[in-house]
Amino acid sequence: MAVELCLLLLLLCRSTISEVQPLHKPPPGTLDFGFVPAKTYDTNAYHEPGSIGILFRMVHAFLYLVQPNSFPQDLIKKLAQQKFGNAQGDYQKAIYYEIGFIVSAALGLLFVLFLPLVGLCFCMCRCCDNCGGEMHQRQKKNADCRRGCFATFLFVASLIISIGVLCAYAANQHLTSQVRGAKNLMHSNFKDLRIFLNDTPGQIDYLVSQYNTTKNKAVSDLNNVGPLLGSRVQERFAKEVRPALDAALTMAGAIRETKEALENVSVSVEVLQEGTERLHANLTDVKTHLSNTLSDSACSTAQAASTCNIIRNSLNQLSINANFSGLPGVSTQLAKVNDVLKTDLSSLVQKGYAAFNDTPDLVLNQTKNILSDIKNFLDFIGSNITSFTKMLPVQKVLADLTIYLTQSEAYVQDYFPVVEQYDFYRWLGCLILCCMVILILVFYYLGLLCGTCGYDKHASPTTRGCISNTGGNFLMAGVGFSFLFSWVLMIVVVITFVTGGNVEKLVCEPFEDRTLFKVLDTPYLLNRQWRNYLSGIVLKNPEINLTFEKVYSDCKENKGIYSTLHLENLFNINEFLNISMYTEDVSLKIEHINVNLSNIVLLDEIGKQNLLNFSSSGIDGINFAAYLTEINKSVTKVDLLSFANDLEARADQLPKGALENALKGHANSIRMIHNQQVVPLEQAMSTLYQSIRLLQRTSSELTVKVKHVISAVDAAQLLINNNASLVIIQETKKYMDMIIGYFEQYVEWVKESITMEVAACKPIANVIDTAVDIFLCSYVIDSVNTFWFGLGGCSIFLIPAIICAVKLSKYYRRMDTEDVYDDVETIPMKNMENGNNGYHKEHLYGIHNPVMTSSVEQW
Repeated sequence: MAVELCLLLLLLCRSTISEVQPLHKPPPGTLDFGFVPAKTYDTNAYHEPGSIGILFRMVHAFLYLVQPNSFPQDLIKKLAQQKFGNAQGDYQKAIYYEIGFIVSAALGLLFVLFLPLVGLCFCMCRCCDNCGGEMHQRQKKNADCRRGCFATFLFVASLIISIGVLCAYAANQHLTSQVRGAKNLMHSNFKDLRIFLNDTPGQIDYLVSQYNTTKNKAVSDLNNVGPLLGSRVQERFAKEVRPALDAALTMAGAIRETKEALENVSVSVEVLQEGTERLHANLTDVKTHLSNTLSDSACSTAQAASTCNIIRNSLNQLSINANFSGLPGVSTQLAKVNDVLKTDLSSLVQKGYAAFNDTPDLVLNQTKNILSDIKNFLDFIGSNITSFTKMLPVQKVLADLTIYLTQSEAYVQDYFPVVEQYDFYRWLGCLILCCMVILILVFYYLGLLCGTCGYDKHASPTTRGCISNTGGNFLMAGVGFSFLFSWVLMIVVVITFVTGGNVEKLVCEPFEDRTLFKVLDTPYLLNRQWRNYLSGIVLKNPEINLTFEKVYSDCKENKGIYSTLHLENLFNINEFLNISMYTEDVSLKIEHINVNLSNIVLLDEIGKQNLLNFSSSGIDGINFAAYLTEINKSVTKVDLLSFANDLEARADQLPKGALENALKGHANSIRMIHNQQVVPLEQAMSTLYQSIRLLQRTSSELTVKVKHVISAVDAAQLLINNNASLVIIQETKKYMDMIIGYFEQYVEWVKESITMEVAACKPIANVIDTAVDIFLCSYVIDSVNTFWFGLGGCSIFLIPAIICAVKLSKYYRRMDTEDVYDDVETIPMKNMENGNNGYHKEHLYGIHNPVMTSSVEQW
C-alpha cells in the first residue's frame, strides 16, 4: 500500500527528497500552499482504568517485589534464535530471573498438596475424638480472653478475605465489561484505518494540485518581468543616475531663477534711480518752503526764536542718503542668460528621466519570446505530472486494501461473539470461585454472629444455648468448606499468577518502555538471513536500518508513512521525473534574457553645452559689493516720519497762530513724501537685495558646480553604457533564483507534507496500542493479575481462619461432657459468679450431661 500511495509524491522530488539542496539564499517570498486535507482519527489509544487502577498499581508493586529484575533481553534473544541452553549459565540466568515466580509457585503448589492432606488428616483425627473432635471442653481461667482473641482474629481474617474476594470480583467484572466495550474500540480502529486508506488519495491529489500554485506564481512573475527584473536593473543604476539628473534639473531651475533675478536687479535699479531723483527734488522743495516759513517775523519773538532756530538747523537732514545712479548695469549678463534659456534644459533632462524610467518596459518588450517559451515549458511539466498520475495504480491498490480491511473487520465481527461467549464462561467460572470463598465467609460470619450473640457466660459447656451451638457448627462448616475449596482456589491462583505475572513482566512492561521493540530490532533475530527484519519485509532490503521501535515512535507521533517506512529506498525517481533537469532547463531559458540599454541617453551634448554657456554668462563678474553697499544705506539721512513728528511737536510749542499752522502743514507734507516715495523705494531696495543675494549665491563657484553636474551625468551615462550587461546578468540571476525558488519551496513543502501529514500512520500505532497496551495489558492482564491477587490473599488467609474457627467453635458448641470438681466451691462456673476463675487440677473427670447434676448432689 505505502509503495503505490507515495510513488506519485516521490516524482515531485529529486532522486531522493532528502538530497534537495536550495539553489539560492535567502529564499524568496513564501508561497501559501494551504493545509493538506486530513480528518481527525477517533481512536484514543489511552485507557484510564478508574478507581480500580489503585488495585492495579498495588498488583504492579507486588509483582515488582516478586520479580524486581530487569527485562532479560539476552535470554529472550537466545530463545527466539533457538540458542537458549547452548551457553553455560543460560538456565541459571533464567532461574535467577524467574526465582520470585518459582518460589511463589512452589509455595502455592505446596499449599495445593498439603492443605487437602492436612484437611484429610484433621478430619480423621477428629473422627477419633482427637484434634478437638472430643465434645469435651476443659475449663481454663483465661477462657474468656482466649475466646475473645480467637473471635477477633477470625473476624480480621474474614475481613481480609472479604476484601480479597471483593478485589477478585471487581477484577472479574472489570474484565468482562472491558471485553464487551472492546467492540467499540475495535470499530474505532477499523474506522481510522478506513479513513487512513480513503483520505490518502485525496491528500496525494492535493499535493499534485498545488503545483498549479507554484506555476501560477511563476507565470505571474514572468508576466511582471518588467516591474520585477526591469525595476531591479533600474534600481541598480538609480543610485548614480537619479542624483546626476536631479543636479542637472536643479541647475536648469537655477538658470531660470538667475534670469528672474537679473531682471529684478535691472528693474529695481531703474526704479531706485528715478525714485531717488524725484525724492531729492521734493525734499529740496520742502526745505525751501520751511526756510521761507522760518524767515517770518513770528520767529523773531522771544517765545519762538529758539524753536525756530532748532528747526532751521535740522533742515540739512532733509536729503537722500543712497545713490543708485552709479551702480553698474546687468544687461550684458541678462542677455547671455536669455541666450542660454533659448535651449530648454529642463526638457532635455526630463527626456533623460523618461528614457531611464522606461527600463521596465524595455525589459518587457525585449523578453516576450523567451518568457513565452518558459510558460510553455511550465505547462509541459504540469502535463507530465498529470499524465504520470493517471499511470499509477493507486485506486486498484486502495481497493484491494479496502477489501482486505473489510474482510478482516467482518472476520473480527463474526468471531467476537465467540470471544464474548468464552468470556462469559470465564466470568461464570471466576464467579463460582468467588462464591466458594463467599460461602466460606458466610459460614464464618454466621458463626461469629450466632456464637457471639448466643453465648452465655453463665452457661456451662454442656448447657450452651442453641444459637451458640449453631454458631459453632457454622464455624466448623466453614472449616470444612475451606479444606474442600482452598486447594482449588490455589491451583487457579498459581496458574493465573505464573501466566499473568510473566506476561506483565515480559510483555507489558517492556512494551511500555519500548524495550520489547529493541529486542525485535536485534539483527538476525527473526530471520537468520536478514539483518533488519522489517526492512526486509517492507523494502526487500534487510540492510536498510528500519526498526520496529522507530516505526512505532514515528507512527505514535502521527508522521507520514513515507518517512516512517523509508520508502525513498524503493524507487529511482530519475526514471520517472527529475525536477532538477526541468529547473536547469528553466534556468537556461532565463539566462538567455538579454536586455539592451544602450539607447538610454541621460543628457545630450546640447544640454551639456547649455550648462557651459550658463557658467560663462558673467554673473560671477557682477560687483555685488557696490550693490550691497548702497542697499544697506537708508533712503534718506533722517527718518522722515520721525522728522515730521518732531516738527509737529515743536510747532505745538509755539504760540497759536499762522506759524504753528504752517509748520504743521509742512510736517504733513513730509509724511506724504515718505508714504508715497520713500516706502516704494524701500520695497524696491528689498527686492534688489534678494535678487543680488540670489545672484551672489548662484555665481559662487558656478563653473565648478557646472563641471560637477556634467561629470556626474557623464559618469552615470558611462555606467549604463559599460556596466549594463553585468548588472543585467546579475539581476537576471536573482530573478531566475526567485522563479526556481518557487519550485524548490514546492518540493520542500511536499517533503514536509509527506513526512508529517500525508498518510499519517497514527492508526497503525493505535492498532498496536489497542491490541497490546489496552486490550492485552490493561484489560486482560491487569484484571487477571488483580483477580489472582485477591483470590490468592483469600486462600492464604483461609489458613489462620481455619485455625481460629476450629479453636473458637469449641467455645460456642454444646459439649457432651464437661469438667467436674470435688468441691462445689471450686466449680469454675460457680466461682465465676463469685469473681474467681480458679479450678481444681486434681480429682478431675468428666461425666455425661444427664448424670452431672445428681453426681454433684451426691458429692
